[in-house]
Amino acid sequence: MTRSGPHDQAARDAWAAYRRLQLLVDAEVARDLERDSGLSMADYEVLAAAAGLASAETCVRVGGLAAKLQWAHGRLSRQLGRMERRGLIAREACELDGRGDDVLLTGAGRQAYEEATPGHLASIERHFGRALTGAQLAALVDIERAVAAGSRSTA
Repeated sequence: MTRSGPHDQAARDAWAAYRRLQLLVDAEVARDLERDSGLSMADYEVLAAAAGLASAETCVRVGGLAAKLQWAHGRLSRQLGRMERRGLIAREACELDGRGDDVLLTGAGRQAYEEATPGHLASIERHFGRALTGAQLAALVDIERAVAAGSRSTA
């Protein structure tokens, strides 16, 4: 039998508020991104992660990209297939060990990412950043760190 106290109710209320906030902001930012650049949010996230990893590593492995995005391998594989058909990325066997695929940003993919980024950041500011005070933004970062640390300690 589960006990329910004031903290439990506060946690449920906070969870519901978090989910509403996430859905609202994600929908607004995704709508702007699609309208302004033709990229889906998933496209942009993959391009951003691949661009970040490519600058740090010579070999952007599918597994490393999945870990960075915290996506299941199957989800990433399907997304990469869609992006590959549109010419945003290419996949090829890793030259270092030949055991997996590398993800390469094509010129079109890098250009799409670079052109979409200013509008994407402006959309985040418009739908999220401006609505919150500096203290609220800092509190949200602290909350994420505390939840992430708790997840790591129970894993």
